[in-house]
Amino acid sequence: MENKVLWAVLMLLSPAGLANAQTLQPEAIDRASITPTSLERKIETSDTPDPAIVRLQVLLDRAGASPGVIDGFAGENVAKAIAAFETMQGLPADGKLGADVIGRLSDQTTVVEPYVISEDDVKGLVAEIPEDYSEQAKMDQLGYTSVAERLAERFHMDIDLLKALNPISAFSVGDTVSVVNPGAPRQGTVKRIEAHRRTGQILALSADGTLIAAYPATIGSRETPSPSGTHKVKGVARMPPYVYNPRINFKQGDNRKVLTLPGGPNGPVGTVWIDLSKPTYGIHGTPEPSMIDKSGSHGCVRLTNWDAEELAAMVKPGVTVKFVD
Repeated sequence: MENKVLWAVLMLLSPAGLANAQTLQPEAIDRASITPTSLERKIETSDTPDPAIVRLQVLLDRAGASPGVIDGFAGENVAKAIAAFETMQGLPADGKLGADVIGRLSDQTTVVEPYVISEDDVKGLVAEIPEDYSEQAKMDQLGYTSVAERLAERFHMDIDLLKALNPISAFSVGDTVSVVNPGAPRQGTVKRIEAHRRTGQILALSADGTLIAAYPATIGSRETPSPSGTHKVKGVARMPPYVYNPRINFKQGDNRKVLTLPGGPNGPVGTVWIDLSKPTYGIHGTPEPSMIDKSGSHGCVRLTNWDAEELAAMVKPGVTVKFVD
């Protein structure tokens, strides 16, 4: 017991501990030292974002090993991203934060940068997104509900992390806010996609089998499993409307008739739909990025909007999609 108390005191006296005890500062993230114990340390401490893990998530994202939402917390999606990065680097893929991983992730560029909110950032917002599909079908678009939500998605951040970095901001036009820089979208020509159900991850591979990018994913559920076998990409639709058919899809609320929901980042399939040759199935975005691989889908493959958009830009009709147990 005494050792645990001493550890807690030492953590509060350390730079990382002080950053967590106070408002999360951009400088704390940029100065954070990623060590082999970073993930374990976070599990043992508080429920506030850890600067070292924010930095780790950003560097993994830049390398093409997506951790999903950048939130400053350790978890399975971070471990999966580390394993994917290890594969890219030709290292044993154990998902552990070893010295080889840390050394190859080394990047001296800043992780947190200032961003000035513009007039464009406040355009097209909606007051709220009702839960009922029949109400959503009446809307012109299923857009962002706030500037903070729009910026969080643009910079791959959890909205709580964005607000923790900017606790006094009203997110108004002209405000300068702190955001993370996840880097430019991954580029390449994807020839094969593997959807790994057990690990909850999408792997995007080149013609020679090189791993171009990896993404955490929600792949079906026990009630509505994803398809099996190998299929092909038929095409890509951006900001797609969503046709809800309770006889084919699933039952939502008391809705018993076919409904067409408008497109938008808060639509059921998010900002992009990668259509598969298996009817009614696709790889798509989501209105709830923080829930990726934490809740089931209705049989499709669900990614964060930004990961789905990145993948969509690298595929063409005919790309094979293999579902792997």
